Amino acid sequence: MAKKVLMIAGDFTEDYETMVPFQSLQMLGYQVDVVCPEKKAGDIIRTAIHDFEGEQTYSEKRGHNFALTADFDAVDEKEYAGLFITGGRSPEYLRLYPRVIEIVQYFMNNNVPVAAICHGPQILTAANVLKGKKATAYPAVGPDIDLAGGTYVAVDADKAVVDGNLVTAPAWPGDAAIVAEFVKLMGAKIEI
Repeated sequence: MAKKVLMIAGDFTEDYETMVPFQSLQMLGYQVDVVCPEKKAGDIIRTAIHDFEGEQTYSEKRGHNFALTADFDAVDEKEYAGLFITGGRSPEYLRLYPRVIEIVQYFMNNNVPVAAICHGPQILTAANVLKGKKATAYPAVGPDIDLAGGTYVAVDADKAVVDGNLVTAPAWPGDAAIVAEFVKLMGAKIEI
């Protein structure tokens, strides 16, 4: 039986930070259950494409429709080898769901691998699980990490930061790095 990974995403999740890890993990043999509060398998979430085009912040364009692969209400954290939190705009509202917070706390408190990219660490800060942890994120989320008791680490967009069971990356250019480090935390032998 394939190892299962839980992925939390929602409307206007960043397209590349959802599609690329989802497909990469599947290619490596993981069953990826992508869930969103108040939605079931087959329901659609809309993605956004963020780009860095020279302005002081990223630009945003409409992305693809993404079909969820599992029911949020059926999530049993104990069934999963890891948790992947996507970026984009969805973390800012997903962190308002108490069940999302419970899920994140289970993974972090039980030392199960967790990956969070871009704005995904907003959910980690809301779950109060970053005390003493080093993490990266989209730079605008850096102050949130520090205020939550973690240490924000600025790295190039194509890098990832690992601290214990947690791996984080600042944006979609780091998809390869975060996925490689995440699967290593789950026991895979990956060389990068």
